[in-house]
Amino acid sequence: MNILKHKRNRLTVVVSAGLVLAMCAQPIQASAEEDVMPAAGIASVLEARLSTEEYIAAAAQAQGASWGYTNIGIADVESGNLNVRAIPSIDGKLVGKMPKNSACEVLEVTEDGWAHITSGEVDGYVSLDYLLMGPDAKMKANSIVSTVAVANVDGLNVREQASTDGAILTQVPKGEEMEYVETLEGWVKVSIDGEDAYVAAEYVTVNERLDTAVTMTELLYGAGVSDVRVELVEYAKQFLGNPYVWGGTSLTKGADCSGFVLSVFKKFGVKLSRTAAAQSTHGKKIKASELQPGDLVFYSNASGRINHVALYIGGGRVIHASSPKSGIKISKYNYRTPVKCVSILQD
Repeated sequence: MNILKHKRNRLTVVVSAGLVLAMCAQPIQASAEEDVMPAAGIASVLEARLSTEEYIAAAAQAQGASWGYTNIGIADVESGNLNVRAIPSIDGKLVGKMPKNSACEVLEVTEDGWAHITSGEVDGYVSLDYLLMGPDAKMKANSIVSTVAVANVDGLNVREQASTDGAILTQVPKGEEMEYVETLEGWVKVSIDGEDAYVAAEYVTVNERLDTAVTMTELLYGAGVSDVRVELVEYAKQFLGNPYVWGGTSLTKGADCSGFVLSVFKKFGVKLSRTAAAQSTHGKKIKASELQPGDLVFYSNASGRINHVALYIGGGRVIHASSPKSGIKISKYNYRTPVKCVSILQD
């Protein structure tokens, strides 16, 4: 229960989420019968004692500790990604990229406008011109943190209903993160590529997370790949982090999964159908073991109808327009069970 207790020269606000704020304040009159103020009175007292900005900053600072960051930084780019370099120089080798709103630990700030950071598996330097720090970063993190359900077992069944009788939509590998919706009795409701589904609660862990940087290894396409495949994949990766829009085909303003693929291939003079199901009829069907950068990977719903497409970029990963919440992102190619792989390019 939310309560506000009166102390002679201090107010202690106990918030249901577990956040505790202690601040100096003038004494408050309490009744003789009890030294407790009803929960309804908290908001008015906070309004009198704290500005909105101060409260948000304090809340974000307290919450930030649970995310595992001591000195958090947030990538502040309009679109695209913040480059992470091996040395504090624009000529430094690229070692990773931080998508918009991804988080990092700031280890050191140089005198010439760079920050030494770690983010995910990336360690390097980013320009301070595109990095939020201090209270600004904490407030931003508090507004963008997402809740995910992480699979604790391989081949986790994702079902159409919250029941073992529900049709299996797909399977996800151990460690895969799914967008969390809500917890039910014995089940967790998740969203995969914008579609609601259910997983057994005993096989997932629900926690909060912030996006982190992507390593160059995750972005590499591999050796022995034709120039056109390299160019197509490099072109597609420019739009990492851009928005998902249902029915959209804009690589900058928003696209859905098939709209993203359609527009990437259009740049290279290849015309594809509009929907994922129709795109799966193009090109040559191949095995997953034969995938090369530039090939397409398709996924289906419980009825077997293809409803999602992703572009293979090498290293066992795909780039795809996933959902309104996550936008254009990189995933393992088997983040859900692939049902078909197709080679479109003739090389």
